[in-house]
Amino acid sequence: MKRFNTAVILMAFFFLFVFFAGSAQAAVPKAKLPVLTTSAGQSNDVTTVNIVLEEAGIGYDYCDVPDVDILKAGVGLADKESGPGFHAEVYTDLAKFPKGTAYKTIIFAIGASLKGMGASGLTVDTEEARLKRTIDYCKQNKVYIIAIHVGGTALRGAPGSDNERMIDAVAPLADYLIVTKESNKDGRFTKIAKAKNTPLTEVDYALDLVEIMKKVFE
Repeated sequence: MKRFNTAVILMAFFFLFVFFAGSAQAAVPKAKLPVLTTSAGQSNDVTTVNIVLEEAGIGYDYCDVPDVDILKAGVGLADKESGPGFHAEVYTDLAKFPKGTAYKTIIFAIGASLKGMGASGLTVDTEEARLKRTIDYCKQNKVYIIAIHVGGTALRGAPGSDNERMIDAVAPLADYLIVTKESNKDGRFTKIAKAKNTPLTEVDYALDLVEIMKKVFE
């Protein structure tokens, strides 16, 4: 009889563990609009993030290489137009958030591309420095930082690699981390989240982010 009771108790603890683990995974923090999307490393993954927001029906501004001046300018990106080494798109609902409205959230799509950085006139060092400036501004002005990694193992690397440097520049300072399972195979983002007590959501596929973004900005 004692063995049966012990088995029942152990089974109950197991299901409680699974329940609470699932609840932690499902807990999605809230962020506010307007939002700016950008890249940390100039990979094409920021395009995926933009598509996700469009599918979720969320307006956004996009700039591939925003610096502090762009962040200060707020919605509308100071009316700057795309050109060589600079891409800007404004899809924010200007009726709700007129030009100049301060951004409340910034989303970084993490992933290094030497080709992308070269097209923007950046090196790994100057991109890293730009990210530091923008993140410092966000911290000082209470802009919520979401870091996303959806590039999988292709946009990971050994310690010290370009991709790992982009992760180190953004992920430990983010307010919320969203990654695909493929990107987090080694548990790197889980370790960062635990060390910094940062909410982490892991998804199977990039398009799973559509429902996540709806919850984040509801």
